[in-house]
Parts: sequence; C-alpha cells; structure tokens
Amino acid sequence: MLVNLKEMLECAKKDHYAVPQFNINNLEWTRFILEECNANNSPVILGVSEGAIKYMGGYKIVVDIVKDLMDYLKIDIPVAIHLDHGSSFESCQEAIDNGFTSVMIDGSQLDLKQNIEITKKVVIYSKKFNVTVEGEIGHIGNDKNPENDGILYAEVDDCVKYCQESAIDFLAPALGSVHGLYKGEPKLNFERMSQISGITNLPLVLHGGTGIYDEQIRKSIECGIAKININTELQIAWSNAVKEHINDNNIYDPRKIIKLGEIALKECVRNKILLLGCKDKI
Repeated sequence: MLVNLKEMLECAKKDHYAVPQFNINNLEWTRFILEECNANNSPVILGVSEGAIKYMGGYKIVVDIVKDLMDYLKIDIPVAIHLDHGSSFESCQEAIDNGFTSVMIDGSQLDLKQNIEITKKVVIYSKKFNVTVEGEIGHIGNDKNPENDGILYAEVDDCVKYCQESAIDFLAPALGSVHGLYKGEPKLNFERMSQISGITNLPLVLHGGTGIYDEQIRKSIECGIAKININTELQIAWSNAVKEHINDNNIYDPRKIIKLGEIALKECVRNKILLLGCKDKI
C-alpha cells in the first residue's frame, strides 16, 4: 500500500530499526526494489531525485510507474514515494500535486531563518494532502570533500529551533556523512546524533549510507536514526554486474542488459534490509 512516512518512521524509531530509502532511476530498478522488499516483508521508501524525475519523464509518470507496478506485482508492503532533496517549494508542490506521499525540502544552504521559512511553507502545503516532510539542517557533504572538510555539522540548538518552528515530520541533520563514495573515513558524531534525537523526539535521517561501516550503521540506529538513504551502493552493484557479463554474452537487447544487474542489485537491497533490521517489520 502507498503511504506517507509518519507511522513507518515512528515505528522504526520506537523499535530501534531503520527503514531504507532506495533511490530509483527507471522502471526496472523500481521493480527490482519492490520485489525484493516485498519478499522480505520490509517497508520501503522509494527516493526520487529531481534529476531522476526529469530522466523518467516527470512527477506523474514516476507515481504512475510505482502504482502500476505495485498492482501488477501484487505488492502488499508499505511503500512511500519520496522526493529526495527538493530544491524549491515549487518542486515539492509539484511532487505533492502528482501523488508523492512524502517530500524533502533541502534548504540546508540557506541561513537558519530562511531554511525555516521555506520548510514551513512546504509543511503547511503538505498537510492539506497528508504528505510528510523531511528537512535538512547543516550541510551534508559529497564525495568531492575527500576528508569531509567543509561539512557544516548541525548544531543542537539550531535543530531544536528548526523542528519546532517548521513542524517537520523528520530531520536530516548533518553529522559527518557524505553523498557518494568516501575518499576518507566516515566521521559520524554519534554523541550529537543522540542529543538531537532525544531533544527533538523526531525520527532522524542519515544521508549518504553508502560506505558507512556496518557497526556505524547499527550505532546510528541506536542513536535515533530511523531512515537511511542508499543510492550509490546500488548503482555500483548493478553496474559491476552488467560490466562483468555484457561482453561475455554478446547481449544487445536493452532489456537483457538492464536485467544483468538484477541479482546483484537485489542482493544489495536484501543485505541492507537485514543490516537495518527491517525484515518482517510489517
């Protein structure tokens, strides 16, 4: 069933597991992820970036693909369609209007006052449609910061003010993770993570789940993380499998090329479900 993230993440926070957000890029990836999560009785968040939305043909097409696949495959687990890193109110609004069940507004590069203002605007609009909202504070880095230099770690007081005034449903604070591959070591601030979780009492989100050690993932969940975003790891698993077989088999049918990565991608999804502790959590 298609749902928002409120109950999904509140249950995860309460019972100390995390729900995976797997980003989708096309119809086949959406199908592979839905099938594997359904086989493991795991709730799932299908993250969709603005770039993926353009590639797939627009917000409505993304929602239609997910709905039609769920019907065709008889998917009976909770599924959320979540806008990942919405860059503007207009982007979030369009996602909501076209059936996304959750959105992220990323105002993290704005000052705190501006971030609160744009987030609050999205929250007010989303509540009319029973859509949940994720906000970000601090700046989560990327793989161009080899040692995590330049990351603006979220301050506890700022997180409290941001959550209270914006009324978001869950928070992505910058605590040392990066998007993409790590060139240095992950430097997660678990103490601050616990403080923010305890004071805000909201489910927390960990971006950049690829490359973080398993023991760090488990500790993050203990410290209040209830949603973990995984994208790059799936891309690597899928692309490596395709590159390994495509030349040997002399395959040219695009459907067969994409399917070459199915087993590897599903294995990656299954391993993350087990690591995050969300198998059989429906």
